[in-house]
Amino acid sequence: MCYIADGKVGACDRYGNVGGQIVRCDPITILDRRLGAGGEVRPFLAADWDGSLSGEDVFVSGVGAGTTYPDYKPAPFIVSREIAGADTVTVVTEAIFSYCGVKVKIDTDRHLGEEAAAVRAEGEVVGHVTTSEYGSQMLSLGGVDHLTGGSKSEGRTTCDALLRLCQGAAVDLDIDGGAPVTVQAGCAPIVNGKREERMRVGCGSAAIGMFASQWQGHVDDVVVVDDHITGVVSEHQAGKVLDWPDTGIRIKGRRSTPGRYFQVAGPGRGWGGTDIDDPLTILNPWLGKKGARPGLTLLMVSTTGEHAAYYILDDDLVPQPAKMPEILQASVDLIAQNCEPALCTVMFQAGAGGSLRSGVTRNPVLLTRSVQSGETRVTCGGADVYVWPGGGITLMVDVTAMPEGSFGYVPTPALVAPLEFTLPHEAYCRLGGHDDAVRSVADIVEKGGEYGSDVRMVKGKRDE
Repeated sequence: MCYIADGKVGACDRYGNVGGQIVRCDPITILDRRLGAGGEVRPFLAADWDGSLSGEDVFVSGVGAGTTYPDYKPAPFIVSREIAGADTVTVVTEAIFSYCGVKVKIDTDRHLGEEAAAVRAEGEVVGHVTTSEYGSQMLSLGGVDHLTGGSKSEGRTTCDALLRLCQGAAVDLDIDGGAPVTVQAGCAPIVNGKREERMRVGCGSAAIGMFASQWQGHVDDVVVVDDHITGVVSEHQAGKVLDWPDTGIRIKGRRSTPGRYFQVAGPGRGWGGTDIDDPLTILNPWLGKKGARPGLTLLMVSTTGEHAAYYILDDDLVPQPAKMPEILQASVDLIAQNCEPALCTVMFQAGAGGSLRSGVTRNPVLLTRSVQSGETRVTCGGADVYVWPGGGITLMVDVTAMPEGSFGYVPTPALVAPLEFTLPHEAYCRLGGHDDAVRSVADIVEKGGEYGSDVRMVKGKRDE
């Protein structure tokens, strides 16, 4: 159904017209475990093949394979190979996913936006903020409602943003009522124009549990400021285990358990992911009858160590700024050292259904059940995927684990991604598979496929 002028490439940038024949523009990618670690890609054509490839060493991926969707024909490549003495079949195709999106994990304490706030790319809504996780903000982008359920502009923009994220490119996003953020898989996020450097060591309570013993004897009290759980060492269980004396400190917010406070401030881009620039604003007046006294010392620090300040109570029990002692600065530095580098993680999520499964077997539901039982292994470009329990084949994969050039698109709009099903040959026949279309690895390297014969080898990044 492609109509492409001779010598031109189609709107999808995946197929071209070469002398009146539709040809896949990119070569099929074969992963070679023998080539060792690294990600270098080198061309490997049939004319260069020395005949030494074995099924044990190589894996024919779906990258560049082409597709038969939505036809009833067998998948472009159905490969027979021997693994650890077992005869297996790998069904290889490029799947077209209208039902797809990405889940983006952004390591930052900064407030990006309220839960369920719209996320925009080039002014179009492409997703929303979802529940935040430990030390990270989460976005849910794409999905069929944005790809095909809105305007043409929304669908095109959503598809473009998803494609660039899956390809490892940087994408600028704006969150309604929140912050602009630049997201790129495997790279640090840029929030409000500033590059994030570290992910918090834990919440305020966890930080006290980790470092209380290192503060003992060097400061009278420590407050770890955090948007979620602010910790106070003199009240905290970690402090009690160390016989830490009371200090008369009082914290604004909702007390959870001793030394743990919720809602001490609003979310923001200040101390510990809060909206405050002066940490003293979360303190109520100190109580002398509870241990407060002139000269009492206080360390206030954020969960990343990015913010820290040292105070001494005056005669009126008011904290006054003072020079940070070196031993306390060392503890602040230790918090920073225990923070991991801030990164963006992009997880591609999609539902593999419809007639795509008929390219694998004549009875599609048997494939679904085989996947759910664990008999059939699912990969994307050779990368392991997580298959969600329940009905259908809903998968999730880290895009950085996949070979370069794995993703494409069609003007539906929808994303295209490599998909491989591997299972024992006997089971494949039992599922009603297209056994007459099974080919050897050597035959594929020598003869190619319906849409071209070029092959590229990729050095293996993981063990099979």
